[in-house]
Amino acid sequence: MENLLYIAAIVAAIAFLILCVSLAMTLFSVKKTLQSVSETMDGLTVQLEGITKETADLLHKTNSLAEDIQQKSEKLNTVVDAVKGVGESVSGLNSSVRRVSESITTGAEQNADKIAQAVQWSNVVIDIMAKVKERKPQSAKSKGWTVYKPGQGLKK
Repeated sequence: MENLLYIAAIVAAIAFLILCVSLAMTLFSVKKTLQSVSETMDGLTVQLEGITKETADLLHKTNSLAEDIQQKSEKLNTVVDAVKGVGESVSGLNSSVRRVSESITTGAEQNADKIAQAVQWSNVVIDIMAKVKERKPQSAKSKGWTVYKPGQGLKK
């Protein structure tokens, strides 16, 4: 029975040795994994520092751009005010032209009879002048000059 006790002690010692070896292997594997995680974290720290710097630069550029936009917006407001003034001037001019054209139309409507009479008298005067020209002798028309009419030849 004593042999059995020794065999059990040897089996227990071998099992303990296997347990220790597998535990050591596991711990070495965990150590390698933790080293890899540590290196990754170091790389992330470096990358995050770069990202932080780029973000700060981007924020400064954004602020300067916002200031530039604000200045240009203020300048644009003066242009808009000027355009508004021009629009008001054009509107005033339109109303003045409208009033003048309405007064001319009203005057023309009120004096329509007089205008028609003037047109009739001018037509009469034109007709009279045409008849006076027809009655003048041919020699008075030429006054010593040669008058050439196509198809008739020269006249003196």
